Amino acid sequence: MPRLRFVGIAAAFLLCGSAAMAQTTLRIGLAEDPDVLDPTLARTYVGRIVFASLCDKLFDIDDKLNIVPQLALSHETSQDGKTVTIKLRQGVKFHDGETMDAEAVKVSLERHMNMQGSFRKPELGAVDRIEVADASTVRLLLKNPFSPLIAQLADRAGMVMSPKATKEAGDKFGLKPICAGPFKFVERVQQDRIVLEKFADYWNAGNVHVDRIVFRPIVESTVRLANLKSGSLDLIERALATDLKEIRADPKLKLATQIEIGYQGLTLNLANGEAGKNGPFGKDPRVRQALEAAIDRKALSDVVFNGEVLPGNQWVSPKSPYFQQKFPVPGRDVAKAKKLLADAGMTTPVVVDLMVPNNPESRQVAEVLQAMAAEAGFDLKIRVTEFATSLTEVEQGRFQAFFIGWSGRIDPDGNSYIFHKCGAPQNNGHYCNKDVDQW
Repeated sequence: MPRLRFVGIAAAFLLCGSAAMAQTTLRIGLAEDPDVLDPTLARTYVGRIVFASLCDKLFDIDDKLNIVPQLALSHETSQDGKTVTIKLRQGVKFHDGETMDAEAVKVSLERHMNMQGSFRKPELGAVDRIEVADASTVRLLLKNPFSPLIAQLADRAGMVMSPKATKEAGDKFGLKPICAGPFKFVERVQQDRIVLEKFADYWNAGNVHVDRIVFRPIVESTVRLANLKSGSLDLIERALATDLKEIRADPKLKLATQIEIGYQGLTLNLANGEAGKNGPFGKDPRVRQALEAAIDRKALSDVVFNGEVLPGNQWVSPKSPYFQQKFPVPGRDVAKAKKLLADAGMTTPVVVDLMVPNNPESRQVAEVLQAMAAEAGFDLKIRVTEFATSLTEVEQGRFQAFFIGWSGRIDPDGNSYIFHKCGAPQNNGHYCNKDVDQW
């Protein structure tokens, strides 16, 4: 389901931020604690929020979802689509004083492609090799034409790290990341804060108007909002739909809403570990179809999200130009769900281990799904798990169904391929179909 992303901003910060020569600290409340601050190994939405201030990318995305240059100045694709030449911005420094050049880009991209555990590897899977043409020009030679490549380089796959730092730190780079963004890393205290400070030698320093950023992970939405209202935070990146009325009524707060380019949904384990191999979803596709038929997306939106969530059934929003209209959002059909289970030879109730991250909305979604699915012959056993722990659990196959959100990519390939390609790092359900891999 695509959803509205809610952001609250304390008016007091906007006023004090305009004071001449004032020392400004922006305090941001996050809904979770990010995973590792290493662009190669990271995979969380809240991590991307931190990276936006810490690590510049070759390309960026503007507020109209257009791809625009950042560390790159331009790019050109050969007529056969297999060579992408990128001209780089000159005079850019990393936080350790090293120069950002074509060799640094090559080192970072090759790290993304080859490092064990890299979540960027499938995103750059079309790249065969990288060549340095000169200090400000890099060439990406592709195995085959790949139109989503520049979109991938506008996210973590395009983040460039200090080669000196990556060599010295290895897989511990995330403990003290050194990139070329507007802010440099100061400290991190797990589950408490991440602190960044303004990088004086940033290539676009004239457009940076905050001296320090403190990210504070606060899982409970009510506590996060209370900190915003009390002035302990200046901004929160998410709010409960049920809190919108209260936020709109507070003159000290400003609310910004936007339909996200990602989605929330269920990951089903087909063959990952014993839970997948012995679970119900890999045995017969009709079991998966039955669970979908048991769900009323519109009712779920109304009950949990006050109707603020847009029901969907694809990897993009129904508002997206990429949405396939010939596959509309299905309605609930309990009779169909029961028949599918019977045709699949399943004994009811079909017991399912449903893991959800520990936050109010996810817990409520799970409870509504549990009630809906029960009417069709499922018994969803809800298992609430801390967010970071849940990522480890799904990676190691210790789940049967997992409710999770994906923050989205501007190219729909980034919303689907890495979850369904055989052997891809984020294919936690171990779905594998060689024909689908060729789509």
